[in-house]
Amino acid sequence: MTQSGTSREPGPHPSGDRPLRVALLSYRSKEHCGGQGVYVRHLSRELAALGHEVTVFSGQPYPVLDGGVTLEPLPSLDLYNDADPFVAPPVREWRDWIDVLEVATMWTAGFPEPLTFSLRANRALRRRLADFDVVHDNQTLGWGLLGVKAAGLPLVTTIHHPISVDRRIELAEARGLQKLSKRRWYGFVAMQAKVARRLDPILVPSRSSADDIAREFGVDPAAMEVTPLGVDTRYFHPRPDTERVPGRIVCTASADSPLKGVATLLRAAAKLATERDVRLTVVSRPKPGGPTDRLVDELSLRDRVEFVSGIDDTALAELVASAQVAVVPSFYEGFSLPAVEAMACATPLVASRAGALPEVVGTDGDAGRLVPPGDPEALASELAALLDDDAERARMGAAAWRRVQERFTWRAVAELTAQRYASTIDTVRGSGQGPARTAPDRAPHL
Repeated sequence: MTQSGTSREPGPHPSGDRPLRVALLSYRSKEHCGGQGVYVRHLSRELAALGHEVTVFSGQPYPVLDGGVTLEPLPSLDLYNDADPFVAPPVREWRDWIDVLEVATMWTAGFPEPLTFSLRANRALRRRLADFDVVHDNQTLGWGLLGVKAAGLPLVTTIHHPISVDRRIELAEARGLQKLSKRRWYGFVAMQAKVARRLDPILVPSRSSADDIAREFGVDPAAMEVTPLGVDTRYFHPRPDTERVPGRIVCTASADSPLKGVATLLRAAAKLATERDVRLTVVSRPKPGGPTDRLVDELSLRDRVEFVSGIDDTALAELVASAQVAVVPSFYEGFSLPAVEAMACATPLVASRAGALPEVVGTDGDAGRLVPPGDPEALASELAALLDDDAERARMGAAAWRRVQERFTWRAVAELTAQRYASTIDTVRGSGQGPARTAPDRAPHL
């Protein structure tokens, strides 16, 4: 039996459909870049629609939330904001020792936010022990979470995928001193692994992700519970009245990182451009003058490739629904919301045979085509075949939409997540644990 086969699957609701007071933690929640903001927004909305009271604790960038959900800001020093990144505010604006730790870690080339947010969350929650029935951490995995657990608050954690995979791929791409700086930047991953091993339950989006977390972080598979992610079908759905633009290929990449495989897609697009009229739209913001930007010029694709960012769900859904083919060329995905969003728009999908993508798309080729990661020749071949076959694209799109309706809606995700909350609360109460009578600001000795 594989490790993922020993992770827990959905079971009966242990305590009925009772309303819960939920504290949902996310150390940064940018709406259109990375999956954290997307996850927080849609899960919190659907939990609230089920009758639960949801308070989102977040550092900057703060999430966009729907009605019925409360935002509790836990501000950092916002050292990585888009307008002025890696610049610390004047010392007079530092508030406490956590701010000092945050700046010191940045100045020594590390990434402090998972740790510093967890310390702020521990402090805030220990002052409000009576306000919440359960705490749900969205992949912060900082030392402060052990303080929350020690205070007796039932704690559920989501790990989308182990960031050690990102680290390994980026280190393989780095050269010279870049390797040293990357190692330092990803120093927080060792903390995340140690914290993860002391948490239960851990929600994971796929069996593939459960396998990877067990291998990379040393987490007991029995502590993990498969809880897929969803897609907002209010926006992402088939649009029969939207005309597909001939030759349009769309890719949503949540970060300008080698992990996302955009370079592979650009090379495939360059090959296709020699034989047909194709237009590639990448939903991402590459760094000006960075590797992705330079590769566009090296491949003479400047007039064939468009990068867009900061668009809302309506515009993104319309863009995906207007494409003839969508691509997810990643070297690894713990789930892949972009893949599910494309499927929900009935847009034929070509994805890498990597991480959880085969699990999401299906391995039979019915709802999407799978190609080896990092192989531009194979990717170009599949894209060309689909662009030339109107009937196959229509068939695949219809099959993809059926698969989404069966497996990947946010309401189903929220219902299953609420079951995880209830069973965790029952476990903590049954063990005789409960919120501590005293609530010191500091985490326990670690």
